[in-house]
Amino acid sequence: MTAQISRRSTLKIAGIAAGAAGLGIGTGTAATPASAAGAGFAHPGLLHTTADLARMAAKVKAGAEPYTAGFAKLTANAHAQTSWTPRPAATVYRGGGSPQNYAALYKDIHAAYQNALRHRITGETAHADTAVRILNAWSGTLTSVQGSADRFLAAGLYGYQFANAAELVRDHDDFELDRFKTMLSEVFAPLSDDFLVRHNGAVITNYWPNWDLANMACVLATGIFCDDKAQVARAVDYFKNGEGLGAVRKAIPVVHDDGLAEWLEAGRDQGHALLGVGLMGTFCEMAWNQGIDLYGYDDNRFLKGAQYVAKWAMGGEVAYTANTRAKGAVDGWSGRETASDAAGVDPNMTRPIWAMIANHYTRRRGLDASYLTRIAAKAAPEGGGGDYGPNSGGYDQLGFGTLAFTRDRATAAEASTPPSASTDAHSGTGTGTKKSASSASPSASAQGGRGEDLAATGTSDFPAWTAAGGLAALTGGLLLLRRRTRTGTGTGRQS
Repeated sequence: MTAQISRRSTLKIAGIAAGAAGLGIGTGTAATPASAAGAGFAHPGLLHTTADLARMAAKVKAGAEPYTAGFAKLTANAHAQTSWTPRPAATVYRGGGSPQNYAALYKDIHAAYQNALRHRITGETAHADTAVRILNAWSGTLTSVQGSADRFLAAGLYGYQFANAAELVRDHDDFELDRFKTMLSEVFAPLSDDFLVRHNGAVITNYWPNWDLANMACVLATGIFCDDKAQVARAVDYFKNGEGLGAVRKAIPVVHDDGLAEWLEAGRDQGHALLGVGLMGTFCEMAWNQGIDLYGYDDNRFLKGAQYVAKWAMGGEVAYTANTRAKGAVDGWSGRETASDAAGVDPNMTRPIWAMIANHYTRRRGLDASYLTRIAAKAAPEGGGGDYGPNSGGYDQLGFGTLAFTRDRATAAEASTPPSASTDAHSGTGTGTKKSASSASPSASAQGGRGEDLAATGTSDFPAWTAAGGLAALTGGLLLLRRRTRTGTGTGRQS
């Protein structure tokens, strides 16, 4: 059975790669990313474009709010200082049964990103030099990411973040671009690709959506950074048609008549639901900046899911359809788990995820998204890694959305037509790309047994984040499964 699944998935991916140049994106529209037209991808073009960076710099220079408040969060962060010293390692471990050292990795990534962002806003070369020093240290040292099943989380989360930090300094004279591409392509992306195909030997629904979404983000970011069309095609296809729970219709399985759509992980706990929304938003934003509209895919399905989570996270009542997941290992231990209702929430729990999503739908597309607007205002000004607790969960998003994603409202014409390369000012080593029109329209509805287990998931390292800065234990825990019958890197026993 395992072999059949692997062959099916591998053949599917091979077919996707063969058709990479013909990506059809959105609902009723066909996007034309630069890569599909035969050119390289637009750079910078992950979470931030040239136009985004210019807007941040101009607004901060002019003393405009809320940009200045967002910039103050950045400059106050200990990771954003030129005195930061990297601590690279040849092997990074995450998960039980290994000498975990992954904290040094995620802290260094955030230091590189924050210094690179400061440089882009102020022009201070010392911050660019610091970012490059950190990135070069890691690309010259790191050879593998290992550990329990948590190694897949490490590959996904830190792979997409690494690519975003490096994207901001990819043209720096001292940046080892080719070596960094090799690190992304040989250390991070293979783990993420393998997880999306084989899911660590687990049944397809064993892992909640955020596992897929982290690895989808890594595959997409690596593909864009390395100008790999097939990599991008695989990631986009998985968002739309993937077998795992990170595919959009599985992460958001039910759309209600009021325009809100259930987020599957709301039946698990609040912290992981917020993580998933943030990761899907990150995925959509990176795709959008290459002309691929996944924000609007399937009649704005992500908007409806994000609205649902925003309402629920603020203490509002939401519907939840009971669902039962199969869990366990293929040809091994198995069981079932039912989520019957949305979990309880702490209205003060937050992550720096909302500004990006709210600004896309309300400012770029001109749609009504009242719950997103309210929760984004409540979370502002958003900080970044180091501002949301000391453990890894506080570093799952790069953050600083108030600074990075606040934008002026588009005119009616801009909201209803595809942004062009000139209006979004893509430039750099890639070719500017015309983005697709969103399938959104102003009339679109926007209201939107533990014991024998398979994957150590870092439960003890997952805090709750509150606006007051306090730290509390997260209830519910993470699914822990362990293989009984197989050994080896991909399917061995996990603790």
